[in-house]
Amino acid sequence: MTKRFALGVFEDEDVLLHAIDNMRGAGVKIYDVFSPYPVHGIDDALGIARSRLPIAAFFYGMCGLAFALWLQIYTLGFDWPMIIGGKPNIALPAFIPVAFELTVFFTCHGMVITFYTITGLYPRFKTPVMDVRSTDDKFVMAIELDENNSALPKLTQLLRENGASEVNQKEMTKK
Repeated sequence: MTKRFALGVFEDEDVLLHAIDNMRGAGVKIYDVFSPYPVHGIDDALGIARSRLPIAAFFYGMCGLAFALWLQIYTLGFDWPMIIGGKPNIALPAFIPVAFELTVFFTCHGMVITFYTITGLYPRFKTPVMDVRSTDDKFVMAIELDENNSALPKLTQLLRENGASEVNQKEMTKK
């Protein structure tokens, strides 16, 4: 499946943010914006909803905490009870360090797996890149031509009017 994109290359992040507002106001659907560093406010400008990853993090943390408490209570209370210094077999204050560590462990590993699964970022032989300069010093706005009813000359003119230093066309093949 081949998709065609119009790529607007911008020099400055403020010009890019202004261009995003103007392009969306003109009814153009922006596929994505690539930048060399995080740009404050770009999610709001693109209309991207807040992520639900914190909910997943909380779930993974609770699973880690439950597993840690179950492991310690079962091991020290039922499977291999030891009386040490007259303390009770199930002493919750003693379980805090292990419970904390397993909570963090489950959260970290669960979030990494969830993030890579959702975004599709995984090791490949050749990673598709819209414009290599977006990893260095340029900001690139990608607009899918098939999704928008506008022709390439009209999009090129609109991008140039909004501050794009150059406009390119690129075809990407999704495998």
